[in-house]
Amino acid sequence: MYSRLVVRSAAVTGALALALTGAIASSPAIASSPAIASSPAIASSPANASSPADAARPAPAQEPPRVPTSVGYGGAVSSLDPVVSEVGLTVLRRGGNATDAAVAMAAAIGVTDPYSAGIGGGGFFVHYDAATGRVETIDGRETAPSAMEHDAFVDPATGEPYPFYPDLVTSGVSVGVPGTPATWERALERWGTTSLRQALRPATAVAEEGFVVDQLFHDQTVANQARFEALTPTTELFLPDGAAPEVGSVFRNPDLAATYRMLARGGVDAFYEGPLAQEIADAVQAPPVADEIELPVPAGSLTAEDLASYEAVDRDPTVVSYRGYEVYGMAPPGSGGTTVGEALNILEQFDLASLDDPAALHHYIEASALAFADRAAYLGDGDFVDVPVDGLLDDTFARERACLLDPAGAAPKPVAAGDARSYDGECGEPAVPGVSPEDTESTSTTNLTAVDRWGDVVEYTLTIEQIGGSGIVVPGRGFLLNNELTDFSIRYDADDPNRIEAGKRPRSSMSPTIVLADGRPVLALGSPGGSRIITTVLQMLINRIDLGMTIEQAIAAPRATPQNSATTPAEQGFVDAYGAALTGYGHRFAPTPTIGAATAIEIGPGGLLTAVAEPTRLGGGSARVVWPAGS
Repeated sequence: MYSRLVVRSAAVTGALALALTGAIASSPAIASSPAIASSPAIASSPANASSPADAARPAPAQEPPRVPTSVGYGGAVSSLDPVVSEVGLTVLRRGGNATDAAVAMAAAIGVTDPYSAGIGGGGFFVHYDAATGRVETIDGRETAPSAMEHDAFVDPATGEPYPFYPDLVTSGVSVGVPGTPATWERALERWGTTSLRQALRPATAVAEEGFVVDQLFHDQTVANQARFEALTPTTELFLPDGAAPEVGSVFRNPDLAATYRMLARGGVDAFYEGPLAQEIADAVQAPPVADEIELPVPAGSLTAEDLASYEAVDRDPTVVSYRGYEVYGMAPPGSGGTTVGEALNILEQFDLASLDDPAALHHYIEASALAFADRAAYLGDGDFVDVPVDGLLDDTFARERACLLDPAGAAPKPVAAGDARSYDGECGEPAVPGVSPEDTESTSTTNLTAVDRWGDVVEYTLTIEQIGGSGIVVPGRGFLLNNELTDFSIRYDADDPNRIEAGKRPRSSMSPTIVLADGRPVLALGSPGGSRIITTVLQMLINRIDLGMTIEQAIAAPRATPQNSATTPAEQGFVDAYGAALTGYGHRFAPTPTIGAATAIEIGPGGLLTAVAEPTRLGGGSARVVWPAGS
């Protein structure tokens, strides 16, 4: 799951417009990219256009539109929330670029979607620079404190790991050093045209004015009520009068507005140094637990010095070639780039386009199992463990792994990992049994996509892990801290690449992805959903490239999330459509609620942009373009 707020007050939209009246510097215009799609080319729109209406306060009860698909020119955004997309669209209309829009949108997510992301968490930022033709990434993943012990998740009273939920999740020991503010600073420094002060204005206005509580926000608060009641500042913020905010009430967060204003004045140093850093450390080391609460809320070891030493890291992206496209993703500690890439390399050994849908989906399930087996064996923070990225993404290794994919039937699961350090591409013995490690990644998180008029592209996935993160609101600051360290393996094993180590970043499945053709971007996509992010992105790529779907169809199609287990979780729509046929291949399915909640933008001929968001999952997202086609 992930958290998303749906209904907004008129005051919110008006505050957004008023906060964005200042112009943002423009970048040089660059020719648009070619396309996957065959849409007719249309001349691009003017390089700079805005109207007084952009800054006008809307009529009472008006809210930003929820549009799952928008087609047009001049830039586009897609997110899981209409207010967030309105923020990004307005930045683009005011002359900002994709990075400016992405940072402003991410800050707004911290207000309207506080249970999924915010400045107390981290994420991966992938950027295509039209001026250089390069894809580059920023790793803003959280880090383990310098004093974290290998047995940090073990209850000293019992000698056994704390129960995962709610005990370990709701704790200081699960909190990693946040990376989101440093990511924003680094992204704006490298590619932005505006300041952090400007980028924070719309989100600050939303936090101050408030938004109207919808059913989803209410229900998610109720679902976390026992956790939130254990922590005094969390109760004060999210459980006013001792209960979840009522549907239709206005929820304001003046503490977060004040925190954003502090960052606007002092930059991210105001977060990582000084009083706020110490307050974060204090909340982790001595969680503000309410009286007479039985939930243990284990303390952590994060210090102000850990915050002061945090750095968002520039990393080379992963890249594979797939049917003439270059697919770029996130390198370790991200596992999405290698796992999506390896699965694509395996699938490229087969002509999926010539198969019927059940046969193609059988190949998808089997390739995913093989890639997930290798993910478990090799993926961790590459600064601490030797991850054979080149081997995992080698076509020769993929040919060797593809030998184990039987087009006629499913292999027994789980399958074993391959040897990504020694391979020759030759077929050996049939697939043998392996192990499937426990998956502790939450299905929360959020994602956004932005393209500007100059051809720059941003795909950004950010998170605080669990819905509601660690449950700890920093007193008086209005934001939740993450529980990202639960993405480490719970029990320490010296051979496990994802074992707990001080200073290390836990393995992540976040898979922000940008696809190029002939060196130019044609598609950007990503999703929330924990380890299900990988299969969501992979299935969308297969849908679009191999199965002939439009990008709108690719995002709406029912999903399965194969992860090297005997039973594949799948949406009921997938089971209804394909379950009977795939059972004939030997597959078994477990119907599960919504998988992923993706966003994407496709770049077509003449710069035609097709921005898409989920049409129905969790209420649907919001995709907007600067100048709609035909307007």
